[in-house]
Amino acid sequence: MLLTIITKNRLSLSVLLILFISACSTNKYAVTEKVYKEKAKGFSKIIMATPPEGQLYDSVNAANQQWIGSVNFGIRKPNFVIIHHTAQDSLAQTIKTFHSTKAATSAHYVVSRDGKVVHMVNDYLRANHAGISKWGKDTDLNSSSIGIELDNNGTTDIWPDAQINSLIKLLTTLKKTYNIPTANFIGHADIAPKRKPDPNNFPWKKLAVKGFGYWYDDVLVNPPVDFDTTNALKLMGYDTSDLGAAIIAFKRHFIQTDLSPKLTPVDILVLYNVYTKY
Repeated sequence: MLLTIITKNRLSLSVLLILFISACSTNKYAVTEKVYKEKAKGFSKIIMATPPEGQLYDSVNAANQQWIGSVNFGIRKPNFVIIHHTAQDSLAQTIKTFHSTKAATSAHYVVSRDGKVVHMVNDYLRANHAGISKWGKDTDLNSSSIGIELDNNGTTDIWPDAQINSLIKLLTTLKKTYNIPTANFIGHADIAPKRKPDPNNFPWKKLAVKGFGYWYDDVLVNPPVDFDTTNALKLMGYDTSDLGAAIIAFKRHFIQTDLSPKLTPVDILVLYNVYTKY
């Protein structure tokens, strides 16, 4: 009888231990999830407020502005996808960084080396991934783009098939869902050439073949004698205020074997070929 009671107690303790471990595993991110929900709730209150708060054009003569809500509106949608590498050593480290209010950085998605995709910010919300950047006339890419971080420390050119395949599936969904133009799948280095090199040594051609960004043709045509390389870079979207940095960013994306701040004859052939696709 005593043995039976002891055995039952041990089984009960084992069950409790399993339930405790399961609960801990389930609630690993309970604290950060609570913060996310509270912030989202705050944004929903801002959107629901009628008339909108803080949007008076004339605070002195407020009566001169009237609120009459329209029935025709929707949620703002992203128009760009910016691809990054994490420059960290693991998926767990990146998640920890994106939970740090001190770091104040985030991305909508993180794709691990084994292909696991972690969604961290709702697509319709603004993530802090682009920083000070510019593409064409857009100087607030955080507000107009989805940021995707790839788990890669930035010192290797090894991009596992599982990671790239998951990225392509994700890009396929995003392109279809938000009707993002082919030209608008770009890298962090493209929009912030003075500051960022990522994603480094990235297989952009693989993405272009699938319809995400452009790549040059196998046969390159000579440009006209009056081809303006600086203007071509600018029209593609590059910030040419620092021409050397813009050239390096272009070569990091399309050339990769040479990152000098000057265009070689081959670089110009590639530039002309890609430029004509925009």
